[in-house]
Parts: sequence; structure tokens; C-alpha cells
Amino acid sequence: MPPLVALAAQALGWTPDAFWHATPAELATALGPTTPAAAPVVDRAEIDSLMEQYPDV
Repeated sequence: MPPLVALAAQALGWTPDAFWHATPAELATALGPTTPAAAPVVDRAEIDSLMEQYPDV
């Protein structure tokens, strides 16, 4: 548990007392999503355009 206490203190500014009185759901909500956002989809036309703009030397 100490890493979670440190994370709550550093990222959220929580005191140890606030951490120990929070529910797991409150901690999860305060820390936000645990999975990264999906990467934008790049289609073939965009790839071709980028390859034209930045050709390999």
C-alpha cells in the first residue's frame, strides 16, 4: 500500500488520513482512468500524405 499512499499524496495532495478514509472507488475516481486513451486512427490517405511531405532520404 505505501506506493498508493505516495501517489495520493503527490498527485492529489492528500494527507495520509484522507487516503485511509477514502474508499477504493473514491481513490480510483480521483486518480482518473488507468488505461491510456485510444490512439487516433490514421487512414491510408493520411499515411500517403505524410510520406509525401516527409520522404526518407
